[in-house]
Amino acid sequence: MVNFSLEPHQEKIREKYRDFTAKYIIPNSRKYDQLAEFPWEVVKKAYDEGIMNGLMSKEYGGNGFNLFEGAVASEELGYGCIGTGISIDANTLALTPLYIAASEAQKKRWFGQIVEQKAVAGYCLTEPNAGSDVQGIKTTAIRKGDKYIINGHKRFITNAEVSTILTVFALVDPTRGSRSLSAIIVPTNTPGVEIKPRLQKMGQKASVQNEIIFTDVEVPVENLIGDEGYGFIIAMKTFDRTRTGVAALAVGAARRAFETSRDWSKKRIQFGKPIAAQQAVAFMLAEMATKVETARLMTWKAAWEYDTNAKNLGLSSAMAKYWATDMAMEVATDAVQVMAGDGYSYDYEVEKIMRDVKLTQIYEGTNQVQRLVISKNILK
Repeated sequence: MVNFSLEPHQEKIREKYRDFTAKYIIPNSRKYDQLAEFPWEVVKKAYDEGIMNGLMSKEYGGNGFNLFEGAVASEELGYGCIGTGISIDANTLALTPLYIAASEAQKKRWFGQIVEQKAVAGYCLTEPNAGSDVQGIKTTAIRKGDKYIINGHKRFITNAEVSTILTVFALVDPTRGSRSLSAIIVPTNTPGVEIKPRLQKMGQKASVQNEIIFTDVEVPVENLIGDEGYGFIIAMKTFDRTRTGVAALAVGAARRAFETSRDWSKKRIQFGKPIAAQQAVAFMLAEMATKVETARLMTWKAAWEYDTNAKNLGLSSAMAKYWATDMAMEVATDAVQVMAGDGYSYDYEVEKIMRDVKLTQIYEGTNQVQRLVISKNILK
């Protein structure tokens, strides 16, 4: 029997993250949007309140959530502010390669360090000429004795300037191309790691992204995650796990945009009655509510399939990511339209949501790439 209700402990997770969002994220969302800086104040509170590292095993200091529970939590973070939410969830992205392929000794070391220091990590995959095309990566990690020497250029790296460690994808044998792609942990304070000034963006300004230059960066071979040449598989398995979180963040933001415009439309009087009573507006709200609901169900299904080891994980996560983030952009745009001049002003949150959700259609694989993944799966 299919059951779409949350279990009692999952309801508690949702309430915990909802309360945290109301208490710490929403009151600070405008401040960090205007400052365009990492929300350390909120992240430290997230550590204090047990919000960080939800998907990390309890034995390493996390909450031990499965992916479904993580999606429930991420929706609430997205409701408050996607930029702040991704600042928290990007830690999961950077640490997922360790979850997938690291030894127990590596997990204890790196997970322990992150939790003990209340720190964040960065995921270094994208390059100036290699974004969705992971096989285009040029950064190298050449082994010399008991060390790797890393040289290369990474771009759009979330949390880079505030990270303690970086998960870096590099070629250990350039002659073999992407078949030699490997994942290596690099402490940010290693000599030769140069983090450029943060990039200026349209939205998600609470989330910081930087370019990173690696020049003869030496790290010990024991920092290799898994085996040499396993990097492409690690990257793809990472996205299978984390794209559902992006979908959940988008659902939360869309829910906020819908609720804000719905409540506003019930109070805005035109032609002698609330504009919500006008069929043109009421039908827009009906479509927005339906889109949020269907995207949440797709996100939950993708998370459930991951947790139950279903087949075609890449298919379900790609569907959820592209559908939820496209939906969020549509709902945010409609919310601005419903609220007219107020929607376009700084007086209400919907203009910020509209700017923020646009990026969810781009990172962790553009939605065009998600369609490519889907089409390959359904045409096998």
